[in-house]
Amino acid sequence: MSGANTRTFVMKCGGSTLAALPDSFFTDLNEIQLSGIQPVIVHGGGPAISENLSKLGIETEFVGGLRKTTEEVLDVVEMVLSGSINKQIVRRIQSTGGKAIGISGVDGSLIQAKPVANSSEVGLVGDVTYVEASIIQGIVDLGYMPIIAPVGSDATGQRYNINADTAAGAVASFLGVPQMIVVTDVPGIMRSVDGNKQVLPQVSIQDIEDMIATGEIYGGMIPKVKAAIACIHGEVQEVIIVDGTEPQVLSRVLKGETIGTRIVRKN
Repeated sequence: MSGANTRTFVMKCGGSTLAALPDSFFTDLNEIQLSGIQPVIVHGGGPAISENLSKLGIETEFVGGLRKTTEEVLDVVEMVLSGSINKQIVRRIQSTGGKAIGISGVDGSLIQAKPVANSSEVGLVGDVTYVEASIIQGIVDLGYMPIIAPVGSDATGQRYNINADTAAGAVASFLGVPQMIVVTDVPGIMRSVDGNKQVLPQVSIQDIEDMIATGEIYGGMIPKVKAAIACIHGEVQEVIIVDGTEPQVLSRVLKGETIGTRIVRKN
């Protein structure tokens, strides 16, 4: 979309990470908006979905990192993502003086989806086929931050649970934004150097695959980096992983400061 990438950036954040972020993060977001750069936020909410499913006595399992999604599970996914988490984010932004509108991928057929290749194993999980970028641009043009819940639908009205990272990468790509920021609870991708852990300022997709193979990236960091790689999709050339508790982290990234880890397609 012409002009979108000059004054828009896409940020992906997990629901649990967002809930834990300090007010200063949202103040920074507000100041970025006032400076004329418009944030577009795509959020997740895995832990809150799991918590609500267990309260309702609905069992859920994961297959290769994706939640097995039945219609019953999808009701809860939509309720949590499009309802409580989406509105919590909108309220936090507005309480620091920002302007935000929360929508889900179902609204206006914003995120159109089809079943993932292994839908027989994971159920109603979707891959994004199209993002109606004009809706996002319209909200941005009104001066509001779009806060997007990653639930999609197809032409028949069937809903799909969409991985937040996949959705964020697709939103950034259809908007024509070359860079995406993933806000998480780690300072970046780390490597042990002489017994000390250091943040790697830049890595390629191949570097990450090598580090997973050698065990340098392990445990809970594997899904985080795989998620970031999933965002490098279409137009998106690079993804920056940052720690949301770092002071003024978004402003600093947007000014080009080296912070966190920049993941690029190729070195």
